[in-house]
Amino acid sequence: MISWAFIFEAPETDPAVDRMVIERGGVRSTVVAVPEPSMAPQVAADLVAGGVQFIELCGGFEPEWAGKVIEATAGRVPVGTVGYAGGASVARLADIFAPTA
Repeated sequence: MISWAFIFEAPETDPAVDRMVIERGGVRSTVVAVPEPSMAPQVAADLVAGGVQFIELCGGFEPEWAGKVIEATAGRVPVGTVGYAGGASVARLADIFAPTA
């Protein structure tokens, strides 16, 4: 079985319970929410200890978090980052997360 995980940030979440696992066709996909980026390295290490073979970080994470996840997992698994295509996508993303009055 291939086992991978996607970690994303969402306020007021608890990674112990705010997660989803989908198993189909020999692939286990685990999606985990963390309330702040600083929790991603430990969550990643726990996922790897549980058998996850590679990890993707949401594009909302600053680039340094990929390095911290690699360090926390001792480089045992590939760590990828999601990116957004072009400046227009980044601008639209910024609009979504802009503070509201």
